[in-house]
This record gives sequence, structure tokens and C-alpha cells, in this order.
Amino acid sequence: MTTVCVHGIGYIGLATAALLANGGYDVVGYDPDEKLVERTRDGNPRTTEADLREFVCDALDAGFEPKTEPVQADIHIVCVPTPLDDETKRANLDYVESSGRTVANLLREGDTVILESTVPPGTTETFLAPILESSGLVAGADFHLAHCPETVLPGNIVHELVHNDRIVGGIDDASTDAAIALYEPLVEGTIHRAPDATTAEFAKLAQNAYRDVNVAFANEVARLAHDYDISARSTVELANSHPRVNVLQPGPGVGGHCLPIDPYFLGHESDDLDLILAARRVNDSMADYLVDRLEEELGSVTDARIAVLGVAYKGNVDDARHSPGYHFADRLVTRARLAEGSAAEAATDGGLHVDVRLSDPHVDDERLVSLEDALRDADAMVVTADHDEYRHLDPDSVSSLMAGRVVVDSKSVLDPSEWAAAGFTYLGL
Repeated sequence: MTTVCVHGIGYIGLATAALLANGGYDVVGYDPDEKLVERTRDGNPRTTEADLREFVCDALDAGFEPKTEPVQADIHIVCVPTPLDDETKRANLDYVESSGRTVANLLREGDTVILESTVPPGTTETFLAPILESSGLVAGADFHLAHCPETVLPGNIVHELVHNDRIVGGIDDASTDAAIALYEPLVEGTIHRAPDATTAEFAKLAQNAYRDVNVAFANEVARLAHDYDISARSTVELANSHPRVNVLQPGPGVGGHCLPIDPYFLGHESDDLDLILAARRVNDSMADYLVDRLEEELGSVTDARIAVLGVAYKGNVDDARHSPGYHFADRLVTRARLAEGSAAEAATDGGLHVDVRLSDPHVDDERLVSLEDALRDADAMVVTADHDEYRHLDPDSVSSLMAGRVVVDSKSVLDPSEWAAAGFTYLGL
């Protein structure tokens, strides 16, 4: 039986390990986080997704072994984070480096190493390969090395692991063949053969940059529509009546691990990021734009009570990484502090502030409160995630809790006419 060691059993690594184990491979999931390994081993993986939890439990029954120590294996798959350095806007490859050194200590002739982590172009061949070659083995001659980026959507990961197309690119043809042979029995989508590892890395980044740019276009359309005092929602609907136009819906920005980060990776060895950087600026500025819209109605957010509904980065998931909701809350606080500074001489009691209440039915965070507590005596309600629960909010019930009657619907989940009829000032994107 082919043995596989998955390095990193966070969200992607755990699902990948489960896919392989359920597909008949002998799989060890290595992670230095003892609590994570123990929870996973006990059938209590760190996820709220019921199908993923069941998928992992099935894998455990099939022999999947979570461990805090790595093992020798025919195939090593690296699924570790690649965070963005906020100051330099460059990828932090420390986790990839550490995993590479771990694999190098275990590597044998004939083994295959696959990097699934999202990385800047050239990482597999120019960064990871030399680290692995510290083993004394030569990439391409003594062991196979390839990149196969994950392209899954949180909340639907089990289905997409199986049904999405995959891109595989090795440092040579034999490496590509070896990686394809691993995934081919498990994947129902098409496996696309990239010319090399760098092209596979670049293609994944281009996918996410494409999405980010298109979201930015929708957000800019929304801001322009507001300047003309027309509905962005109606504008997008009419524009999309053309058969070759598909404008996305605007929103409070983008979140998750991919879209706010991956576009920057494209510019690691290039100075030609222009449109992509402009899109990043547009999407990152949406939180301040929402604060502007709120201040147009309230006069100021200072001393206001604001209910922020939704800190997950997208609807019906528990992933709050790079959350637009949290970013918006931070900008509210910053704006209030700036106002406090400018009004310090006029303030007599030093009590200027903003009261931000965060709520989300899917995210587990001690900073969050219940929906009722968030809305109680609030001057405004701001929806920053399109959870199904928010689509069914009753404006009369909300009105009975709130002190004010302002709602900002940044995700177009509410019916404007229904909320206006209930006495609310509805502000949409």
C-alpha cells in the first residue's frame, strides 16, 4: 500500500489527508500542535462543517493516523500556511521552509514530495527543492517534486476536493506523472497538466487575483452609483442582462486566506503589478467607505452604538480570517478615536467613544455577543456577511430592540422596501 505523510493538518491538510485515507492510501497526518492532533485522533476535528467532520471520522476508521511526529513515506504532501507579511506584502515562507527541512530528514530515493500550499511563483523549484536536497538527494533525479495547489471553497470542501479540477506541475515530467498518479484515482474533476511547477503556482494565483479584481470592479461600480444617487443592485442586474457581461455583487471587501493575500504573491519577482494592486486598494478601502456611508446618516460614529452582523468572511461558514466584518469594526473604532482626538479640547467628560457589538451565528469567538445583545439599543445595524439567518430577519422584531432606525446592508441580503416600510433608513451597496 502506498504510504502518505501529510505535513500540516489544518483545514486543507486535514481534508486532504481524509480524502487520501478514504481512497485507500495509508496516511499519517503530521502536525506539531498536540491539541489539534489529539482532537482529530478523538474524532473531534476543529471544524463546524458536518460533512467534513464525518469525512474525517470515516478516514480515522479507514486507518488515518494523526501524529505529532513525522514519518517516512512514499509521498510527502506539504499543506502549511503561507501568511502575508503586512509590511512588505511578501509571502512568509517560514512554514514551507520548516516543513521542507522535516521532509529532508526523512526523504528516501524514489519518494515524491508535493507542495499544496499557495506560494509565489518559483517557490517549488527555487526555494523548496534546495532545502529538500540538503538530504543529499537530487530533485528530479533521486526524488520527484511537484506543485498541486488546492482550490476549494470553505463550507463545501468535501465535495470540491473530489469534483474540482486540479492543476499539477512538476519540476520534470516524471514528477508531474508521479503526482497525477496520486490524485487521479480520487478526483472526478479534470487533472490539468501544467508545463512546470512554476506555471502551476502562477495559475492558482491568477485564479484568485482574477476574482479579487472582479470584486473590486463591482465595488467601484457601487461607489459610483451612490455618487449618482442610483441603485447599484439595479445597475448590476441591468448590466448583466447583456450576454457577455457578468458583474459581481459589491460587498464590504474580501476575506479568507486567499483573495486578500494571493494577488500580492504574483509580484514577488516582478514590478508589473498595476491593475491587481489597484483592485487590492479598492477592496481594502471598502470598510472605510462603509464608515463614510454610516457617518453620512448618523453625522458621526462617535458615541454611537453599532451592531455588526457577520464576522465570517463569507456566508454560512465559520472562517473569520481577514474578515471584512472585523476590519469594518476596527475602522469604526479608529474613526471614533480620530474624532476624539480632534474634539479633545471640546470634550468635558472624556467619554467620546464608539460601542461596537459583533455577532455571528457561525463563528466561535469570545468577542461576539448574541444577535439580541448586539441589536439592543443600537443606533445602526450593519450586515457584513450573507448568512442565511440574516436573510430572514424580521424588521419589526429588530425595530423593537434598536434605538435607531438605520440599517447598512453591505451584502444585499435584505429587502430594501420591506425595511423602509418598517421605518428604517436602508443603505445598500
